[in-house]
Amino acid sequence: MLRLLIDQDLNQHILRGLRRRIPTLDAVTAHEIGLHEASDPELLAWAAGEGRAVVTHDRTTMPGHAAARVGAGEKMSGVFVVPRRLALNDVINDLEMIIVCSQENEWDNVIRYLPL
Repeated sequence: MLRLLIDQDLNQHILRGLRRRIPTLDAVTAHEIGLHEASDPELLAWAAGEGRAVVTHDRTTMPGHAAARVGAGEKMSGVFVVPRRLALNDVINDLEMIIVCSQENEWDNVIRYLPL
């Protein structure tokens, strides 16, 4: 099952919905680990070190930092960009499928925009 780092900008209703559907969900928020004011590169580095994919609404800067990290040959455990305009239920459905059906390193060095 995929392990997650939830970016500080992500709608917390998404995380709550995922936790209801996946009782064994292994997700931490940037706030919980003391990185709520960290830069995108810092979040990506921490997530890579912990083997966690990042889930974010930030389509402006996070994908660019993730791509730069991959381009520099640094590990990146995956980034899922969630548009704010997507319906909450659709987001939770897509993320649930990704989390439950993915192998541990399947999303390494991948930037994926929802919807699926």
